[in-house]
Amino acid sequence: MGIHLSIRMLSKLLVLLLFHLVVANFVDSLQQPSCHDEERSALLQFKESFIIDKSASRYDGAYPKVSSWKPAGGGNSSCCSWDGVECDEMTGHVIGLNLSSSYLYGSLDFNSSLFSLVHLQRLSLSDNNFNYSQIPSSIRNFPSLTHLDLSASVFSGQVPSEVSYLSKLTYLDLCCNFREIETSPDDPQGLLKLQPSNMRSLVQNLTSLETLSLDFVNISSIIPVSLTNLSFLTSLYLKECNLFGEFPVGIFNLQNLKVLSVRYNQDLIGYFPEFNRSSPLVVLKVAFTRFFGQIPSSFEKLNSLQELDVAQCNFSEGLVPSALGNLRQLTYLDISANKFGGPIPDSLANLTQLTVFRISTSYLTGPIPSWLGNFRKLVYLDFAFNHLTGSIPASFSNLTNLEILYLHVNNLSGVVDFQMFEKQQNLYQLQLSWNNFEFVAESNIMNATVQQFTILGLSSCNLKEVPYFLRNQTGLERLEMSGNKIHGELPNWMWNIGKETLVFLDISGNLISGEFPAVFPWVNLIGLRLSVNNFHGRLPIPPPSLLEYGADNNNFTGEISPLLCNMSSLRFLDVSKNNLSGMLPQCFGNFSDGLILLLLGSNSFQGMMPQSYNNGSNLQMIDVSHNQLEGQLPRSLANCVKLEYLVLSNNQFSDVFPIWLGTLPELKLLAMRHNRFNGVIGQSRTNVDFPKLRILDLSYNNFTGEIPPLFPDITVNKSTYMYAGVGYEINGFYVGRSVDYSITLAIKGLDLYYSKVREGFAAIDISNNKFEEQAVRTDPPTTDEAYIPWEL
Repeated sequence: MGIHLSIRMLSKLLVLLLFHLVVANFVDSLQQPSCHDEERSALLQFKESFIIDKSASRYDGAYPKVSSWKPAGGGNSSCCSWDGVECDEMTGHVIGLNLSSSYLYGSLDFNSSLFSLVHLQRLSLSDNNFNYSQIPSSIRNFPSLTHLDLSASVFSGQVPSEVSYLSKLTYLDLCCNFREIETSPDDPQGLLKLQPSNMRSLVQNLTSLETLSLDFVNISSIIPVSLTNLSFLTSLYLKECNLFGEFPVGIFNLQNLKVLSVRYNQDLIGYFPEFNRSSPLVVLKVAFTRFFGQIPSSFEKLNSLQELDVAQCNFSEGLVPSALGNLRQLTYLDISANKFGGPIPDSLANLTQLTVFRISTSYLTGPIPSWLGNFRKLVYLDFAFNHLTGSIPASFSNLTNLEILYLHVNNLSGVVDFQMFEKQQNLYQLQLSWNNFEFVAESNIMNATVQQFTILGLSSCNLKEVPYFLRNQTGLERLEMSGNKIHGELPNWMWNIGKETLVFLDISGNLISGEFPAVFPWVNLIGLRLSVNNFHGRLPIPPPSLLEYGADNNNFTGEISPLLCNMSSLRFLDVSKNNLSGMLPQCFGNFSDGLILLLLGSNSFQGMMPQSYNNGSNLQMIDVSHNQLEGQLPRSLANCVKLEYLVLSNNQFSDVFPIWLGTLPELKLLAMRHNRFNGVIGQSRTNVDFPKLRILDLSYNNFTGEIPPLFPDITVNKSTYMYAGVGYEINGFYVGRSVDYSITLAIKGLDLYYSKVREGFAAIDISNNKFEEQAVRTDPPTTDEAYIPWEL
């Protein structure tokens, strides 16, 4: 009986449950807004105006949202249920459209059907590719818009003034519309521009703004003081906008402001005020500006601050501000490249929440404090380019989350055992170069489990051999071991490390011998420094991707392979002071439009110089001295309009004086000694020919006739040395290489070598020629006066 009763009760409950489900579904169907036909058509037309291209979006979670949009009669034809579409529950009008990261590629025109959706309140088109379209003035068709996000979608041109008509906006994001330069992917070029008048109108009219993001928009003006009236503002992003003038200090007083970023505006001047009350600031970034003065003690009132970046500013010289130690919520602190010095204060021991801690390029002294071992959340630690002493604290073994450690260019010492980093299994960038470390014997670390590095800097670290653990490094991108005591041949396994990944290798300044393999091992190399070693055999031929090639001061022999001409991106080539011979490849004048330094001196090259130098050449320095080159100088050298330094000395050139080089506007040093140049030197046109020439060496030739005046009056910075250099980026890191001007001059019959030459130094050496006799001067030069040794 009881069993039958229970079954009947269960049956009734099931019936009631089914009834409620049916009613609920019916009510939901009544509440779901109907889709307006004209808006459905507008959306479908908008969809058809673009193609789906996966390369148009970068976000890992991107997908083609418009794929769910179907015409009437098909499945899911109600536009209110389409992916990315939001409708008003009462009217059914489309009020929200979120097509961020949707693989959209194509142009957005002013007559796009999008602008017929006049009820829109929220619009996001970020992370697509609109193919350099201008933001259409039709944006004014959305008077109810509160949220507009057009970031990272390859819009270009002027931001239309009509954006300032959208007076209900609380969120405006136009950031990161830029074109990446292939050779400098970490230096993007902004595409959008905002006229100063439009910037003022935008700030004055959009008084409800809570978030304003204009990173990488070229504004090129002062910051309007009216920004201080945006009382609802919580986030202000103005990174790399070419802003200048004085930063309105009143912005710091905005009561709701949580995020302020004005980084990379190098002409923006500002200072921090005294903070007389608690501030809601969470993020404060003014790096790479001209902010100056003190970091006030009232900073301790910014008790919500989590990120502080004041790197590369002009803050006053002195100790690291102890007030920073009270900002216990900080997770990001970068005060690098200011004038802070002295020991790292113990007050900073409170900052145990830090994940990024940088005080590089400063004047820090004393030891690295052991309390840093308590910063267990630390991911990135950078104390490079300081004057720190002592050893790496043993407490560093507690930093198990550490990924990046930069301690290079200090005065650190002590024994370094790679087992000390055994617990940092996430460590992938380690820079210890240019200290006074002693590394333990290889036998102690052969069996150690060493993590995979992408960047490893061990230059000037007293290494006596290539560390054995490198054998298993398959992902290395940058390896530096210059200035050590490594001797003998490189181990065979060296040719297998980072074969696909290595882009920069510096093993210069050692005692390494042996030959390179016939097939160059690293296929994606960009920078290669082999200088000052004992390598022999044929000169290696790196891949065409190379930008810098330094192989000077070795024992390479034979001819230069014409395959070197394939390095069309090369900017720096130095193979001087080897035993190379044969003819110079004719391509050397024009194989790379980007070539800046070409150094071939002190070899045994024969024949003529390369004859063809292109218009627009970037060559600044050419040195072919101490070879056996002959014949005339190539007249196309006159195309090298950036040439500053030309050394032809100690060859067998036979030609007249190259008066035609006088048209080169930047030429400062011309050395032609010990050749067979002859004839009368033509009269130069003062202040026209050789306008910047400072040093001219014509000695030991066969010139005749009178000595013409060749120096104009010029004003120079007499305290700096003359040099030429190159710079480039590798995976976000700047790499620089420079070569000082040098010259050998005859003084009282003795050759005197100047390894560096000041800008203010001027000299003419015309000795040992056949000029008509004139006054003789043989006294050595002072730093700032012209030196003219006329020994006839």
